[in-house]
Amino acid sequence: MYFLARTYPLARRETLVTRPEARIRSTGGAQLTVRQPHPIEVRSYEILRSRVDLSPMPPLWRAVAERVIHATADLEYAVDLLTREEHLTRGWAALRGGAPIVTDEGMVAAGISARETVCHAADPAAARMARAAGITRSAAAVRLSYSEVGPGAVWVVGSAPEAIFEIIERRVSPALVVGMPVGFVGAREAKEALRASGLPQLSNVSEKGGSAVAAAAVNALLYYEAGRP
Repeated sequence: MYFLARTYPLARRETLVTRPEARIRSTGGAQLTVRQPHPIEVRSYEILRSRVDLSPMPPLWRAVAERVIHATADLEYAVDLLTREEHLTRGWAALRGGAPIVTDEGMVAAGISARETVCHAADPAAARMARAAGITRSAAAVRLSYSEVGPGAVWVVGSAPEAIFEIIERRVSPALVVGMPVGFVGAREAKEALRASGLPQLSNVSEKGGSAVAAAAVNALLYYEAGRP
């Protein structure tokens, strides 16, 4: 499913970097991420909204698209992301309920600023399993992670296409899979397979993606407050 975004002529390029402050508050069993955006982030959003109109998008989809664009300064993500609002709603609700977040690599985990994550990519046990089973280390990390978290987790892939294929094969019953590996080898095919799997997912059409993009998408869901633009 696509939503059309209206773009405006680009003004001069501005480099904007921010490290937002965030903390977790538990309210009635739900985990809410409370944060005060940095003034530079506020200005970044003003600039991107002057260049691309994402108002036709449903609210969660728009929140994800804007944060990805904010993180990358790449307006093409306005039309590159593919998901369904109900998939994002499911992931958002799971995160509010404290669902674990599993990442395919440490760089994705490092980019998720408001929640601890599960990542077995660097686990020696993953290397041993990969050798014994004749699978990639990324696939082994998925198996180890699933044995730890079980169904209902939010899975985030920013680097390894093999992790997406293993998530599909393992039938991990995710709340949401954020699948945005980057590269010319296997990334597009993995994302296509994810969309065809029937799993609740957020992905993108092109070979673009990466750790920062995947982390930004998850942060958008963590930061989202219903009813706020």
